Amino acid sequence: MRCLFRSSPFEPLQQPLFLYPGSYGERKHALPASTPHCRSPVFFPDYQEVVREFERAVSRKNTTEVALGLRYVQGTGREQSFGGNFSFAKRVSFFDRGEDDLIVPCGFLTDLPISELDRAAMDKCRGVVVVSAVFNDHDKIRQPRGLGSETLASGCFFMFVDDVTLTSLAYHKVVDRKTQQLTRIGVWRLVRVPTENLYENPAMNGVIFKYLAHRLFVNARFSVWVDAKMQLVVDPLLLVHALVVEKGVDLAVSKHPFFVNAMEEAVATAAWKKWRDVEGLRRQIENYCAHGLRPWSPEKLPYTSDVPDTAIILRRHGGASDLFSCLMFNELDAFNPRDQLAFAYVRDQMRPKIKMNMFEVEVFERIAVEYRHNLKRDGGGPGPVARTNTVRAKFDSLNGSCREYLSEMWGEGGEPRDHLA
Repeated sequence: MRCLFRSSPFEPLQQPLFLYPGSYGERKHALPASTPHCRSPVFFPDYQEVVREFERAVSRKNTTEVALGLRYVQGTGREQSFGGNFSFAKRVSFFDRGEDDLIVPCGFLTDLPISELDRAAMDKCRGVVVVSAVFNDHDKIRQPRGLGSETLASGCFFMFVDDVTLTSLAYHKVVDRKTQQLTRIGVWRLVRVPTENLYENPAMNGVIFKYLAHRLFVNARFSVWVDAKMQLVVDPLLLVHALVVEKGVDLAVSKHPFFVNAMEEAVATAAWKKWRDVEGLRRQIENYCAHGLRPWSPEKLPYTSDVPDTAIILRRHGGASDLFSCLMFNELDAFNPRDQLAFAYVRDQMRPKIKMNMFEVEVFERIAVEYRHNLKRDGGGPGPVARTNTVRAKFDSLNGSCREYLSEMWGEGGEPRDHLA
């Protein structure tokens, strides 16, 4: 059964959006889809009507969303970090917004070092903005496919990169560093981000743009985050309309293809060497257990899982979505950039609750193509490669604050429960 149904007329652009030099290899290492069937088909409305609807939304002022806007903690000096280094107790104090206006920490306690020209271009985005980032030359920059004929005029596409990535792009002659012609690659407007005063970890620098789009694009109504390992193959206007607007939600994200519980993801993160500080992972998950994290159960419906695949995130800016994004960023700043670990804790503990569409993985695999990250040669090619040793996971003794969690997740008999029963 097909997962995506498009009504006519649908006008995908046929011409290549950018011609890459042969050495760049942007088409290499695509991963096959794993689910041939579809349990949750998506129906797209008429493309031209979607375009008109977004134009009408941009032209009118939504007083409800303005009233729900957050206010943010401001930096107090150069001694501050970008995220603020708030204690766990301080971060938790912002989870319940209550009736009063809440001033929340949300990054930017030091300046984000991007040019005024780029800031002005970002301020002009008023409808749907598509955001991605490549740091440390970790991925290729790929062009989206399936764009409608008016999407380039009505939407914005921003790609944030560091100097390591720019060096690689110049090495492959994708950009010309001598003439400083760095503003655009196909649909993407390239924005250089000097990282000396941000984070040492390139993945954490990417988190800034992944979760703080509402602060970067203050006039945009919707945003679509796309991990650089993903290539969109469906028009982002159609995606936002079908998965966010029509569902009446604040945020849409795919369910994880394998895991339902945050504990499963934590153990896999350590075992698969996705984060080297295993003791830090242990402290993080124990902290969450001690302060209310529980495994997924039908009581959490309409949330259908505790673990998302956050390679693509679609958001309606305003209200609960902005608060969720800020709270998520604060947890990642405090612990590590593995956002699937903090996701359920933030979602379940925050007030007001966020309306969320956790769509099926079969849909995820048909709205985008996933590619492997860049394969690094010894010596790192044109740019430096961060090398770190990873401690093997030993979560056998993770039973302090999480004893009750583990009992609920596995059952008294020690066997996995059927999460979908």
